[in-house]
Amino acid sequence: MIVILLTASSFAAMWQGHNGSEGVDDGPYLFKAGSKFRAKWIENGSFRQKKIDNENYPVFREKFGLLCDYSDLEGVFSQKPDFEPVYSDVDSIVIISDIHGRFNFYIDILSAHGIIDEDLNWKFGNGRLVVLGDVFDRGDMVTDVLWHLFGLERQAEKAGGRVHLLLGNHEILLFAGVHSYNHPKYATVEDLSFTDYSGLYSELSVIGAWLRTKPVIMNINDILFVHGGISIETVRRDLNIESINRKFHNMVMGLEVSTEAELEERKFLNNELGPVWYRGYFNDAQYCEIKMDSIMGHFAVNHIVVGHTQCEEIASLFGDRVLGIDTSVEDEHPGEILLYKNGVFYRCLYSGERIKI
Repeated sequence: MIVILLTASSFAAMWQGHNGSEGVDDGPYLFKAGSKFRAKWIENGSFRQKKIDNENYPVFREKFGLLCDYSDLEGVFSQKPDFEPVYSDVDSIVIISDIHGRFNFYIDILSAHGIIDEDLNWKFGNGRLVVLGDVFDRGDMVTDVLWHLFGLERQAEKAGGRVHLLLGNHEILLFAGVHSYNHPKYATVEDLSFTDYSGLYSELSVIGAWLRTKPVIMNINDILFVHGGISIETVRRDLNIESINRKFHNMVMGLEVSTEAELEERKFLNNELGPVWYRGYFNDAQYCEIKMDSIMGHFAVNHIVVGHTQCEEIASLFGDRVLGIDTSVEDEHPGEILLYKNGVFYRCLYSGERIKI
């Protein structure tokens, strides 16, 4: 089975999910093994594994259509998290959220708006692509989305741009060993690989190590990006970008807390008022401008962009101060992404049309 990543349609045709184990394909999963890597994957319902080094990697890369170099795999394990990702003077930002393993939607809409080219390579120059979490669960092509983002991140950096992947609640669930939202395909993958799903993303895996460096919240220009949202309780606790990201990193890494206060704060961060679960902008009838003023002032921003809460189209709340971009992709809705260009927001439709907000 040779797979060359040429077009979205050819890639997708190869990786369709099937009932039972026959015909199921998934992977690769790459794990650090001394100076080499051990690759594991499922091919037509059968488990495969192989040692990968610098010499045989080009063939392996072509087989799976990976966009990254061997040195990129090695570099992940020395990569440090940035707990305070704050950027300014960026004129072009595209934001997507809640992909949930829907590779075809992800590829099609990025292609339609010039973020990637026909060969799925980075085309956005010095622009930024922000992914607001929830790559995992529900859909059957999670692995494919992750590897494409991994390679695209490196291509963007070389072109002067950036890809920013944030963690959502479904990434946090993965690290906690909760798999109840998985597509049935991944139960088959667990059985065939004799590995718990979370174990496929352990600290020794390339993608697992990479994910563990990712933040929950960031700021570009005067825009705050977070998966769920920021509640007023976050402000009352005087939590900022750095502290939120550091505490989530410690949580994901399984670091112990030493006091009751730290344990309580960890519970808060991962509950319905925390940044990866909050939905108050959309469902709290008591939400008011005063709370919004406090949140904006605390983080020194003018806009917050969130996913997590499903909308039929990109939602603008409180005079464009909050933009909700989870456009029900998992429910087979065509989906939208958000573009920020020279101070103006646009809804980017699946058709390629752009509508000013």
